[in-house]
Amino acid sequence: MKATPYLSNGLWFDKEAEAAARFYVSIFPDSAIDSITHYGKEGFEFHQQPEGSVMAVAFNISGAEFTAINGGPIFQLNASISYFILCQTETEADRYWEAFSDGGKVLMPLDKYPWAEKYGWIQDRFGLSWQIMIARDHSPEQLLMPSLLFNGDQQGKAEEAVQFYTSVFRGTTDMIIKPEEGPMKGQVEYAQFKLLGETLSAMDSSVPMNMPFNEALSLIVNCRTQAEIDYYWKYLTEGGQEVQCGWLKDKFGVSWQVTPVQLEEMLKHPDKERTERVTKAFMAMKKLDIEALEKAFNE
Repeated sequence: MKATPYLSNGLWFDKEAEAAARFYVSIFPDSAIDSITHYGKEGFEFHQQPEGSVMAVAFNISGAEFTAINGGPIFQLNASISYFILCQTETEADRYWEAFSDGGKVLMPLDKYPWAEKYGWIQDRFGLSWQIMIARDHSPEQLLMPSLLFNGDQQGKAEEAVQFYTSVFRGTTDMIIKPEEGPMKGQVEYAQFKLLGETLSAMDSSVPMNMPFNEALSLIVNCRTQAEIDYYWKYLTEGGQEVQCGWLKDKFGVSWQVTPVQLEEMLKHPDKERTERVTKAFMAMKKLDIEALEKAFNE
C-alpha cells in the first residue's frame, strides 16, 4: 500500500475510458488494468450515464497511476497538459512514436532539435498528448513526466505556478530556464520541479495559442486522512474554484481531484447496494468527507 499523500493522473472521456486504458497498457512495459467500476442507479441525476456502463478504469503505466472516467462529452483533452516519455534509446523513442501515430496527429515532428537528439510531440487517437524525447541523463525510474503548458490567459504564469505548487506540496524546484532576450524574455522556457516525489515540468507557450486547462486531464492528490484532504483542498482552492465530487480548479485553471484512497476501495466492493450508497453520497459532495462516505457505505 502506497504511503499518502501521493499523486496520480485523471483522464476524462466521453465513452472511451476502457478502450483508451487498454490501448495505453498495450504500449508501455510493466503496465496493467487494475480495476473497472460501473455506474449503478444511484447518482443518475449527476452523471446521466446508463446503469451498468463503465464508470472508471484504474490502470498503471510503468509505475504511474491513472484513472480514466466516462463522464460524457463535456470536456475534451488538449495539449495544455501532456506527458513527456523520457526514453533512453532511439529504438524506444521510435517505437512509442509509431504506436501513437496510428490514428494520431503530429504536433511537432520526431526529429533532432537544439534541446534533444530526438524529440517529437504527438496527440494520440483519444486526444491525449505525448512529448517523446531521448533523455539519457534522466533516471529511468520515472518514464512519464506530466508537463503543464501555460498559454492564453495563463501565458507568462509558469514560474508563479511552480512557486505556488512547490509551496503547497512542500516540493522542490530542480530548474527554471528563462531567456534573457528574444520574444520569450523573462518567461519560462522550461521548468522542472518535484511534488510528493514526482517530477513534473512547466513551460510558457512560445507561440500565441488558446488551449485552456480543463477537467479532461486532472492531477489527483490521493489522501488517507481527512486532515490531508482538508489541507490540500484549502490551499489549492485559494483563488480557484470548488467543483463537485472532490474536484477543484486552482487559480491557474488546472484541475485537481483531492480524494481518499478509501473511496476507490469502497467502489470496488462486490456489494452493489453499498457501492450505490457511497456513489450517491460522494456525488453530492464538493470536498469529500471520509466519515460521511464510510457512514453511507456501512449503514
